[in-house]
Amino acid sequence: MAARSPSDAGSTCVKINNRTNLECTAALEQNSKSRFNDLIKKVTTGAAATALCFGIMMSTSQLPAKSVTTEQLLFLEAWRAVDRAYVDKSFNGQSWFRIREQYLKNESMANRKQTYSAIIKLLGSLDDPFTRFLTPDRLSALRRGTAGSVTGVGVEVTYPASPDSQDLVVVTPLPGGPAERAGIRAGDAIISIDGTPTAGLSLYEASDLLLGEVGSEVQISLKHADLAESFTVALTREKLSINPVTSELCSSGMSSSVGPSGTDGPLGYIRVATFNGNTSEAFSDALISLKKQGAERLVLDIRNNGGGLFPAGVKVARSLIKTGDIVLIADANGVRDIYSADGLALDPDTPLAVLVNKGTASASEVFMAHHGSLHAPALITHIVLFGIHTAALHIQVLAGALQDSKRATIAGESRTFGKGLIQTIVDLSDGSGVAVTVARYQTPSGTDINKIGISPDFTVPVNSIPIGGSGVCTALQEENAPKLFR
Repeated sequence: MAARSPSDAGSTCVKINNRTNLECTAALEQNSKSRFNDLIKKVTTGAAATALCFGIMMSTSQLPAKSVTTEQLLFLEAWRAVDRAYVDKSFNGQSWFRIREQYLKNESMANRKQTYSAIIKLLGSLDDPFTRFLTPDRLSALRRGTAGSVTGVGVEVTYPASPDSQDLVVVTPLPGGPAERAGIRAGDAIISIDGTPTAGLSLYEASDLLLGEVGSEVQISLKHADLAESFTVALTREKLSINPVTSELCSSGMSSSVGPSGTDGPLGYIRVATFNGNTSEAFSDALISLKKQGAERLVLDIRNNGGGLFPAGVKVARSLIKTGDIVLIADANGVRDIYSADGLALDPDTPLAVLVNKGTASASEVFMAHHGSLHAPALITHIVLFGIHTAALHIQVLAGALQDSKRATIAGESRTFGKGLIQTIVDLSDGSGVAVTVARYQTPSGTDINKIGISPDFTVPVNSIPIGGSGVCTALQEENAPKLFR
C-alpha cells in the first residue's frame, strides 16, 4: 500500500502578472495545510512563487528606490522554505516574518558569499542543528553519496551522544576503505582534522575539511573509546564503491541459545552496511539465495549501518512483513503519512533476529529531494567523510517496524541511537539548498523514537558477534553464544 494521509487544500499565487508585489506576498503568506507527500512540491512551488513575485517588481520600467535585489531573492527563497515547512511553528519563539524584515534591512547581501552567510545566520536563529544550508557542492555531494559510489576516506561520523563530549564520533568505517585499513573503529572520537579541532564543528564543516581530490591526503587525530592516548593517521582519499549487502549461510550446529526451539538447521546471516540505490535488490537476492540453501532462521545485522535512502529501508521491511504498518510520519499539524506493507513479502515467516547497536543511527534528519537524482525520503545526519551521506534513521524505522509487528526479535548492547526527526531538502534557484526539519517518525505502535531509540529484546555484549566476516558463524556456534530468538 502506498503512503496515505488525510487530504487537505493549499493556496498559491495565481494571476501573478496582474498583482502588485504586496498582493503577491500577501497571497503567499496564506496559511496552508498539506499532506506530507505534497510537502516538497508545495515548498518548492512557494519558493519559486516568492522569487517570481519579486522578480516581476524588479522588471518594471520604474524601480522603487529600495527594490529587492537578486541576492535578496535567494535569501527569500530560503526564508520561505522554512516558513512553509518547519515543524516548529513558533520558529524557536520568534516572529519569522519580523526576522525576514530585519535581515532584509540590516544584513548586507551584496554578493553570493554574503547572501550565504545571511542564510546560515537566519537558520541558526532556529537553534536546530539539523535545519541548515547546503552549498551547491554540498548538495551535489549528498546526492552522489546515495548512488553507491563516492570519493573520500570511508568513515561515517555523527555528533557525540554524551553531553560531556564535543568531539565528533565515528559511526563506522567503510569495510576495506582507507579509514578501516588505518585502524579507525566505530566509536572513535575524532579530535582534529588537518589540525582543526572538531569540538563544536558541524558535520558539514567537518565534511568540508575531509573532502578533496582523489589521491590527496588528510590528517585525522583520533582516540579509541577504550584508550586514553590519541593517535594521528594520514588517509589518502579514494573513489569507493559501497557494497550494501553481504550474506553467509551458517551450517547446522548453532548454539541452542541462538535458535528458537525446534530449529537446529542452517542459519542465514545478512549484513546490511548501508541503504543506497542497490540495497533493496541486493537484499532480496541474498534472502532468496539463503532460503534456497535451506536457511531455517535468519539474522539481519544492521549494526553500524551509516544510513542511506529511506525508500530502500521501507522496501526491506516490506520484503519481511506481509501486513500492517511500517512507519508513521507526523508533521507540525498532526497530519500523518502511513507507510504500510504491500502484501508481497518475500519471507514473512522464517524466524528472524535483528542485531543493532548505537551505531545503528536513528540518525537524523530525513530529507525528501524533489528534484535531481533523489525522488523520495532519505536521511542526512551522519556525514560519510568520502562525501556527504545520509544517516540511518530508517534503520531505526526498520527495527521498530519488525519489533512492533512481532516479525523479529531485536538484539543489541543498548538502545539504538535515538534520532527521529525528518528533514526536507528544498532546492534553491542557484543550485544550493536548505535542509528543513519538517516532521518526525513514529513506530507503528505510535512510539516517538526521537531521543529514545529502539530498546532491544535481548542484550548482546559488545563484540560478542563480529560484524560481518567468517567469524560470525563461529561466534554463533559457541556454547555461550548470546540469545537472539525467543
